[in-house]
Amino acid sequence: MERFYLLAPALLLTGAFTIGLVIFTTLTVLGKSPELAGAKHNQLFGPFFGRFLVWMMLPLERLLIGRVSANAITAFSLFLCAVTGVAAATGHLVVALWTYAFAGILDALDGRIARLNGEQTQAGALFDSVSDRWSELFMFTGYLWYLHDSPWMLAVMAACGGSMMVSYTRARAEGLGVELRGGMMQRAERIVLITGGALVAAWCAIGPDTAHLAGPAIGVTMLVCGVTSGATAITRWVSAYRVLANQARQAKRAASEPESQVSSDDSATAKLPFVPQKLRESAELGI
Repeated sequence: MERFYLLAPALLLTGAFTIGLVIFTTLTVLGKSPELAGAKHNQLFGPFFGRFLVWMMLPLERLLIGRVSANAITAFSLFLCAVTGVAAATGHLVVALWTYAFAGILDALDGRIARLNGEQTQAGALFDSVSDRWSELFMFTGYLWYLHDSPWMLAVMAACGGSMMVSYTRARAEGLGVELRGGMMQRAERIVLITGGALVAAWCAIGPDTAHLAGPAIGVTMLVCGVTSGATAITRWVSAYRVLANQARQAKRAASEPESQVSSDDSATAKLPFVPQKLRESAELGI
């Protein structure tokens, strides 16, 4: 009974999303899909599911527009991730579950609120991106300490490293003029995966007969996150390298073509040793 009491919000949220998905799917099939401006999606969550998530968050979005700034939402999401880390490190997995889940919802909202409030600035984009990295570090550090006596600690380290490299590879490539947006395990996918794993771990931790399974539940989640994030980071690395290497080859080819043309003109002129000076000058000038 204690499980259902502590995890009732998760069950209610899951039920609400299930009902919402049925309604949204029905409206889409009937050709009455809601108009959703600026709905984004990624590789794993396609356009349909991306639009569904935006539709589900519309009530909260309307509540925040014009009342709360995007930076305030980002800052509160960062604070919740810090609480998540402390809760996880001290073994309060239910608290860690709720704070991280709510932080993930706010993370999905801050960008849309910034656009709708007309607050899109480079400073805000920097604040959001850096906050996301700190948020993940807080969360991973908490679970790392929770598993510090277990071999699963290595899985948390892999997940942290893979997640950081996904973001760094994209940032570095974009700094060099290459836009990278693909990949199976981006931030939204990591939030969903870790929230799901945290739910299973919290469910196990509540019961004394299953408490020993909480660590492996988090460990397996982190292992999956680490492998898929690492694969995403490497894929982005290879893709960006190929683009930049191709650009370098094209630039080198373009730079060598005029030199070849000049060399051929000079050699053609050099083969006319007995041509009068006036005609040679005309040949050099291309007349």
